[in-house]
Amino acid sequence: MFADTRISSSRRRFLKRSAMAGLASALPVGNPLYAASLPESGNASSAFAPAPIAPALPAATKNRPPLSPNAFYLLPLGSIRPAGWLKAQLQIQANGLSGHLGETWPDVGPNSGWLGGTGESWERGPYYLDGLIPLAWLLEDARLRAKAQKFVDWTLSHPQPNGMIGPATNDDWWPRIVMLKALTQYQELTGDPRVIPVMDKYFQHQLAELPRRPLRDWGKFRWQDEALSVIWLYNRTGSAYLLDLVRLLHLQGYDWMAQYADFKYTGPTTPEFLKLAEGNGLKDPDLATHGVNNAQAIKTGPVRSLISGAEMDRSAARKMLEELDRYHGLPNGMFSCDEHLDGRDPSQGSELCSVVEAMFSLERALAITGDPWFGDRLERLAFNALPGTFTDDMWAHQYNQEPNQVECSLHRRPWVSDGPESNLYGLEPNFGCCTANFSQGWPKFANSLILLAGAQESDVHDGLVAAVYAPCEVRMRFRQTTVFVAEETGYPFRGTVRFAVNPSEPVRFPFQFRIPAWGAGATIHVNGEAQPAPEPGTFARVERLWHSGDRVEIAFPMQPRISRWFNESVAVERGPLVFSFGIGEDWVKLRDRGMTADWQVFPTGPWNYALSVDANAPARSLQVTETEIGESPFTAKHAPVRISAKARKVPDWRAEDGAANPVPQSPVASSQPEETVTLIPYAAAKLRITAFPQCKA
Repeated sequence: MFADTRISSSRRRFLKRSAMAGLASALPVGNPLYAASLPESGNASSAFAPAPIAPALPAATKNRPPLSPNAFYLLPLGSIRPAGWLKAQLQIQANGLSGHLGETWPDVGPNSGWLGGTGESWERGPYYLDGLIPLAWLLEDARLRAKAQKFVDWTLSHPQPNGMIGPATNDDWWPRIVMLKALTQYQELTGDPRVIPVMDKYFQHQLAELPRRPLRDWGKFRWQDEALSVIWLYNRTGSAYLLDLVRLLHLQGYDWMAQYADFKYTGPTTPEFLKLAEGNGLKDPDLATHGVNNAQAIKTGPVRSLISGAEMDRSAARKMLEELDRYHGLPNGMFSCDEHLDGRDPSQGSELCSVVEAMFSLERALAITGDPWFGDRLERLAFNALPGTFTDDMWAHQYNQEPNQVECSLHRRPWVSDGPESNLYGLEPNFGCCTANFSQGWPKFANSLILLAGAQESDVHDGLVAAVYAPCEVRMRFRQTTVFVAEETGYPFRGTVRFAVNPSEPVRFPFQFRIPAWGAGATIHVNGEAQPAPEPGTFARVERLWHSGDRVEIAFPMQPRISRWFNESVAVERGPLVFSFGIGEDWVKLRDRGMTADWQVFPTGPWNYALSVDANAPARSLQVTETEIGESPFTAKHAPVRISAKARKVPDWRAEDGAANPVPQSPVASSQPEETVTLIPYAAAKLRITAFPQCKA
């Protein structure tokens, strides 16, 4: 298959070496955290020794009064380093389109308006930089850092006299909102003294200008993303005018809270409703139902709560997601948005931009509110929808992905307003926003694995929070004590997560561990001693005087389970992973696109199966097989866990114009012979069925 062609054996060796390199300086030889040397069970030896401590990093920046405190705070960028399969995944991204985009796509190439050229001068340069910066610094990749530095240097060295930043060919607030997100990350990582003065002068200019030239279209609907950057600067300077700016952005921005207090967009959006024939593409109904806008809006209530202090604001994000799930939810953790909200049929798609923006919203909502429910959803997106929309080598992506995706070809069905290339794998299928924007997904997820819990403007009661799980190492500071934490795990493919806690001297602090809602029966041991049974859907708390060499082990139950979806269809889940039937694939090149290509994918076998599964006792009818966790776990060839199930074909369930018809209402009768089908992780199946009709008993 195309997705395997670029992953050579030499690259495999390189990735294995690079996945371990970040740990070599932290752990003694012979005691890896997690990488290819783990046994097939995914469990490494628990005897790895205390690690030497690196120099202390800056303390986390907390909210200044009168801002309300977060429940948790992100650690300073650079505190977390990915390890194991996660570092390998980031390296695949760097070796793929993310790391070479400017070399093959003019929109972020040398002629970009954000490099002083005459090329694209709107959102694509900032979008690309917003993901390139954390990717480059997480991997300590000098080549990628140099790419990012060119965009940063031009932006910081070319402000207009009034403080406006960016290309002079447009004065749209929206692309600057994205660039500000990128600059905040860059400043945290480098301490570059130019950033804060440039941002300060820009915000003063904007506060003076907004009454005359208010937010419009994209900026109006995405104001909450700028509010985060304004709050970031306020927490570092204390300039009171910045709080006035946040209030003005809120006043001029779209009222997402009102939309979801009385949610009216409960069915598929139609071209007639949007009046597309009249060219009304940027009117409020179009933008209010736009998938990416809704994904970015998830964080609105929590962000607003920092100013208002209102509990109703803080709880608004969960309300929004519950409404989206009720009317547009899909098994991969997304809501349909192709390009607009489009109902619960699993043949509908979700735009890649909406996936990475929803992840960013969830990361911020989790930090502000402390609600573990957001961690569950974030993992569902990160381990399913995010990798499920790329080729294995990340040299091509889709604009729209579908849970029930039986063909990727030139067709218009079932999209509301997108074009016929929308679910092709390629350089910029349908529209290039996702090409520029997708790079932020994995790096920002990696930077959100471990959070800080602490009181506002105090470090006396600080503690660590394992918010989402993946292999990593963390170096941070409690008061005058430097703490190194190594997280060793094969999660989400395995259920065991181990933490090695190594402070430079004994230090007391609470360590909280998210217990997913599906995690009934999870156990926690500290240095081999059992802790009280944790409650699902909470943060389990272990507070103690930590000594170098302390170990925490969490074991999550990983039995397969069933969830219900459109027309009472069933999806198979295990831990945070969703499983799909991987349809045989025939990759057909449509055209070359510089260093990559655009591809259609056609099915080579049947897909119209109904599962014979006992929804009340799924473990009895679903058989799990585990194999080695390698460097490419989100691929069909190297899937580290598979599930066998009984199924029967449903002859009347067919595809039209490249899209599966709506999944039949369950239960369905079938006289076809019973077969055994193999399910693999959702992201590994590029053609797939994820929501199945259930066979009538």
